Amino acid sequence: MGKLALYLNAKQIEAGCDEAGRGCLAGPVFAAAVILPKHFENTLLDDSKQLSEKNRDALRIIIEKEALAWAVASVSPKEIDEINILNASFLAMHRAIDQLSTKPTSLLIDGNRFNKYKDIPHHCIIKGDGKYMAIAAASVLAKTYRDSHMKQLHKKFPTYNWESNKGYPTKAHRNAIQEVGACEHHRQSFRLLPLPPQGILFEK
Repeated sequence: MGKLALYLNAKQIEAGCDEAGRGCLAGPVFAAAVILPKHFENTLLDDSKQLSEKNRDALRIIIEKEALAWAVASVSPKEIDEINILNASFLAMHRAIDQLSTKPTSLLIDGNRFNKYKDIPHHCIIKGDGKYMAIAAASVLAKTYRDSHMKQLHKKFPTYNWESNKGYPTKAHRNAIQEVGACEHHRQSFRLLPLPPQGILFEK
């Protein structure tokens, strides 16, 4: 686990931004924005994908308590279908930034693309959630809030086993879609079922 940088520019009020659920077949895409204090320290903090669920949940409490400002937002499956998942990811980040109690002067974005947010300059950082603490913190909040949401949806739609797969395209999830069909929480613009293998569409 490498040591993460606390900031890109110490003179700026930096908000780290990241999303969760972009590759899922069901559920909203979530995003978080986090502004950490200049002397924040935590040896456990890392890209949320590298952490256990237990550690993510523990970090969520620490981040919410110690961050100067934080916010989480989402974009629904219906909106994803209307504007596509890339734009939906950016919109979720914008909605999170909108809610920050402290206005950032710089945005650190995980990834290589972003739609400009108002007049605030941004820096796109590939794999930024493994490089900067604020982005890692945002990844933890986005992931934990989304996982919690999918667990709640699982109670109403247990067939899809979202408590376990969180809406990602696992074999079991796709088998359930094949058997009972999709529901209102599925992203209709996504390929919910794989294409049949070429050459075995019919028998002679």
